Amino acid sequence: MDLSFLYGVLDLSFWGYFLVAFLMVQVTIMGVTVYLHRDAAHRSLELHPALRHFFRFWIWVSSGMLTREWVAVHRKHHAFSDAPGDPHSPVVFGLKKVLFEGYELYAPESRNGETLVKYGRGTPDDWLERNIYSRHRNYGIILMAVVDLVLFGVPGIIMFAVQMMAMPFLAAGIVNGVGHHSGYRNFECEDAARNIVPWGLLLGGEELHNNHHAFPSSAKFSARRWEFDIGWLYIRVFQFLRLAKVTRIAPEPVKVELRPYIDIDNLRAVIVNRMHVLREYSRKVTLPVLAAERARSAGENLSIGVRRLLVRHPRLLDSKANARLKEVLERHVALKTVHEFRERLAQLWNGAHASNERLLAHLKEWCVQAEQSGIKVLQDFARSLRGYALQPA
Repeated sequence: MDLSFLYGVLDLSFWGYFLVAFLMVQVTIMGVTVYLHRDAAHRSLELHPALRHFFRFWIWVSSGMLTREWVAVHRKHHAFSDAPGDPHSPVVFGLKKVLFEGYELYAPESRNGETLVKYGRGTPDDWLERNIYSRHRNYGIILMAVVDLVLFGVPGIIMFAVQMMAMPFLAAGIVNGVGHHSGYRNFECEDAARNIVPWGLLLGGEELHNNHHAFPSSAKFSARRWEFDIGWLYIRVFQFLRLAKVTRIAPEPVKVELRPYIDIDNLRAVIVNRMHVLREYSRKVTLPVLAAERARSAGENLSIGVRRLLVRHPRLLDSKANARLKEVLERHVALKTVHEFRERLAQLWNGAHASNERLLAHLKEWCVQAEQSGIKVLQDFARSLRGYALQPA
């Protein structure tokens, strides 16, 4: 009896089915990171209308997700990141909840009318969206199931299940869960976002989550020379094919010969590059002073945990951590001085409503006092700020 029909029209080998399933999941991930995330949610690039339509259709058939809903939930996540109101933060809900029930957190928020109105602006609202995708969201999944059965037969059932589980676990679970729980941080942003690994391959570059939260409007997620963002590779290919136009990427510090004094261009460059400036401050001021204090106080336990307390954004420290930090700073005058200067420097980018004149005066005063501090690494850092410049237009 001929049972070849059980293996579908294509009748592939085991590895053939595996490869096709893997590639289909990767196309879905590409649609999420390039279209939904970087194009629709953050406007960091402009995709060709044909490519947008392809990804919109593919995401509809492979997951049942709608552009407006995904974008609205993601923008709300950035607005309340790791604070009450964040739709899927492991800091709020716990890692286990987000990792294994990420979709259960996403689904009700994606149906929240207030969220859609406030955060879903600028997303597709054409005839297709109103009459096909939104009205018949499950038809896409049914279509995918039928195609899988016809092309791949019984193995297509497993392939369909893998496709349906991929986004809830990989995006809603791993990226939103692990990406705010475990990994390394290049930049001390206000939330707990972390880079899961430095090679963003399987999740479209979304593994570089800390970089993204530091520069949300950047089309490129990698920030260090040894980091790799496959989503950026996709974008560069689309650029070559004239199917994408990059509108924004993260700034890179430009250093020029030191000016004799701080001016408005310095101020703007420091504010634009604030994440880089803060990182440089930790590397060149806070950590060297901590190392010196360790050498001077051999009997005291200035552990790696103290390093974290000194460089972490204050919002991320709980009451116990704040108490420990206060205790350390009271015992070490030099550490207290550089920590206070760090907090005062950060006020520059917290003063969004202050005039340029007031911000410039604040930076000048900070530099003068830093150069009078008697702490060499702080003095050197203050002088180095005069070398920051804006990128050429």
